[in-house]
Amino acid sequence: MSAAPARTATALVLGGHGFIAGHLIAALRARGWRVVRGVRASHRALREDERACDFATMTRTEDWREALAGIDAVVNAAGILRESGRQTFEAIHVDGPLALARACVDAGVRRFVQISALGLPADGAFIASKHRFDDALIALPLSAVVLRPSVVYSASGSYGGTSLLRALAALPFAHPLPGDGRWPIQPLAAEDLGELVARAIDGDAGGIYEVGGPEVMALRDYQSAWRRWLRIPGDRAWPVPEPLVGVQVALGEAFGRGPMGATMWRMLRRGNVAADDALPRLRDAFDFAPRALDDVLAAHPAQVQDRWQARLYVLAPLLKAGIVALWLLSAWAGFATPAAEIEALAAGSPLAGLAPVALARATAGLDLLLALWLLGGGRPRVCIALMLASVLAYTLVFGTLLPALWLDPLGGLAKNLAVLPALAVLWVLVDRR
Repeated sequence: MSAAPARTATALVLGGHGFIAGHLIAALRARGWRVVRGVRASHRALREDERACDFATMTRTEDWREALAGIDAVVNAAGILRESGRQTFEAIHVDGPLALARACVDAGVRRFVQISALGLPADGAFIASKHRFDDALIALPLSAVVLRPSVVYSASGSYGGTSLLRALAALPFAHPLPGDGRWPIQPLAAEDLGELVARAIDGDAGGIYEVGGPEVMALRDYQSAWRRWLRIPGDRAWPVPEPLVGVQVALGEAFGRGPMGATMWRMLRRGNVAADDALPRLRDAFDFAPRALDDVLAAHPAQVQDRWQARLYVLAPLLKAGIVALWLLSAWAGFATPAAEIEALAAGSPLAGLAPVALARATAGLDLLLALWLLGGGRPRVCIALMLASVLAYTLVFGTLLPALWLDPLGGLAKNLAVLPALAVLWVLVDRR
């Protein structure tokens, strides 16, 4: 009788749909691992390769037993840059992961790889909470390794602050630089971080490792490299005064939005560079060293879609602001236009018998509701779909019943022919990191 085939080793990757996790998963699969994504439960059913994992609610060891069934190794790439409701630094970076790590000890999981962050606890609660868990993890009776990367980038995508930096590098005429762009960073390709994780999960090296690229470079040089890669002519920079950047960061923190948070701003100004012995330690432990930025970019020539992404990153919020403003103005016009003027416009048309004043006020109320909804940010695709439906309905109804509106010298109804595709573009651009 032949022996049963060996079971493929399975890794659980937390933060499974994040920017970094995608590269980690690709590297793990390339080395023969079966990967299960740990994701927060949502309104949709979980896919075959997903398991419900929520650090905010799974804070006891027993909460993780089901998620760890059949798991041989765990990679934690989950994290938040801002706190919101139950998504706190303490819950997402410390309490939940520590319960998971203790459950790994109980379940006999043979390896745990933690993706932390390079920095100092003084940089803010984000770094401090990450490092608290790092220390607690290493103290457990569990085979574990912690990787603390510097700025992580990829030629095939971006996220958060790296999306912003790429977008700034793609602006025409000149690229803005926070301050004078002197601060040192040690950029690391996400693909190289994925390779390190794949080697770490298969190895037995333990401890905490700082991870950065082979060269320390100023932010100005980093931006220039991306501008050359995108094939944007010129290399002129516009220094943005630090106090102005600080105001923008403060506004982002106050409203809970924007790619550059207070912690990232402090880390950038201090410089985000690994220790002098970081690269030799990586080579000794994993027989691998990250590549230089120029080498990575040379191996992945930029395409026109890369320039689209970089430029649309800035244009997307402007388009949203324009749509909100248009809907607010439409609501104001619907409420402010005198009843006599509305009745005169509808006179002689089928609309005259449909209570045109009440109809105008009702549509104004709908416009106001949709404008405030889109401004608030919750489930924007549903809101945009309703905007599309309402504009299409207005265009068909008024264009049929009041055909003279097509010839309005200011293009009142004709403008909808541009508004409809603009809304469709905004619907696509909701997927923005």
